[in-house]
Amino acid sequence: MKRGSGTHERNTIRGSCLCGGVRFEVDPPFIQASHCHCQRCRKHSGTAVCTQTRVLREQFRLLQGDELIKVYGKGEGAVKAFCSNCGASLFGGDWPDGAQVSIRMGAFDDDPGIRPQFHTFVADRAPWDTITDDLPQYPERRKQK
Repeated sequence: MKRGSGTHERNTIRGSCLCGGVRFEVDPPFIQASHCHCQRCRKHSGTAVCTQTRVLREQFRLLQGDELIKVYGKGEGAVKAFCSNCGASLFGGDWPDGAQVSIRMGAFDDDPGIRPQFHTFVADRAPWDTITDDLPQYPERRKQK
């Protein structure tokens, strides 16, 4: 299937950081995608939300840049993993050890094919943040089904 400028088998989705030092691939299907409004995600992203998706660890391949990935906030909730060279927000959740990989959707080079399905931590959203879509909203973390 053609994605971006190259052809990939199995609908592989490519991603990278801003400087290209970190590169990864994901094989769909994705588990879920969402917008998180918690203070930690807002501070890390510099925006109203952190939009992310999740896949099982087996569906994720880090191709290059392991040495560039720095992790902030271990033991404080979901970690914030970013490229130490360009600062791009890349991964979260239990990176790098979890059974699932939480990927910042802005890091994809190709269309992942999934769209955000809900908002979490809306009770913590910034006072200037107005949600304008009709997606379900959860005041805190959404319980996994």
